[in-house]
Amino acid sequence: MEKQKKKFKPGVSKAVHLFAAPFLWTAIGSVLMVRGFGWIGPGLARLLVVLGLLLGMVKSLLILDKTAKKSLCRIMEFDDKKCIGAVYSWKTWLLVTLMMSAGIIMRRITDPGMVIGTIYVGIGWALFFSSRHGWRQWYVWVNRD
Repeated sequence: MEKQKKKFKPGVSKAVHLFAAPFLWTAIGSVLMVRGFGWIGPGLARLLVVLGLLLGMVKSLLILDKTAKKSLCRIMEFDDKKCIGAVYSWKTWLLVTLMMSAGIIMRRITDPGMVIGTIYVGIGWALFFSSRHGWRQWYVWVNRD
């Protein structure tokens, strides 16, 4: 029975985990920034993109950089063939679920516009910018020999 459980476990190498962690942050951050940019609207309102980027930079430097480094330390302790879902802790997956739910609820109760667009740009940039730690760790890992 134990062999069957391991047989169907989606285990991957440490290198895959080190790639997946920053890839997810980069991809999700990019999508959020594009959506936010679209909701902000044309003209002078586009200056809100700058505000979003500044807020995102603050969030990245004060909060997400620490989270990214902590996640990378967890991954570096993994053995090969650890489940791909372990790329983030269960607490992080819970936070992701809550944030996705909050985003869906926000878009349902109000028309996405300049405010939500600015928030999306800020969160997107914070994720995108903090992913640099993961990309650096992945690069070092795959080029270690």
